Amino acid sequence: MRVKKKDIFFQTLENMADAIVQAADYFAGHVSDFDNISDFAKAMKEYERKCDDFTHTIITELNKTFITPIERDDIMELTTTMDDVMDGLEATVSRFYMYHLGKPDKYIVQFAEILRTSAYEIQKAVHLLSSKKLLAIREHTIRLNDLENQGDDLLRICINELFKTVTDPIELIKKKEIYERLETTTDACEHVANMLESIIMRNS
Repeated sequence: MRVKKKDIFFQTLENMADAIVQAADYFAGHVSDFDNISDFAKAMKEYERKCDDFTHTIITELNKTFITPIERDDIMELTTTMDDVMDGLEATVSRFYMYHLGKPDKYIVQFAEILRTSAYEIQKAVHLLSSKKLLAIREHTIRLNDLENQGDDLLRICINELFKTVTDPIELIKKKEIYERLETTTDACEHVANMLESIIMRNS
């Protein structure tokens, strides 16, 4: 019996979600150790390129496919929001490198865990989308919203601590931008959840 080939759009979105998980795992696994920040940055750039390739595949297929499994705009918007998550991870590590950040602190490590957990929620939700199990996705979108709230809370805590303890203005500027970029990446994860919610509403 032949196994039906998975739709190219769903397959590519799954591949993209899997790549985000790999990148978030790598990010969280290396963020507490900056012994070789150059290799860290190069590896994250490769993950980001892989995600860009998946985005290009989606755009190419949309341009030549008449009938799509869900609305064309939904596919493109979901692709874009997922790519934003990967871009946020890579951009953070590039700043570790550019700013010569000496040592990560506990807040950066905590953000990394929030992002790793968010990546797994995105992966689960996107795989459910491929299986057309739309209502089951909601459990993961709710979790993503909760994780984004955790990111908001953590940003308030670490900015407060930053202005209380750091007197070097250059160090303060570097750390503040990194914290804010990490929180913006948790926002990007929530944007994926919001897009998935829109898809659920339009297709249930």
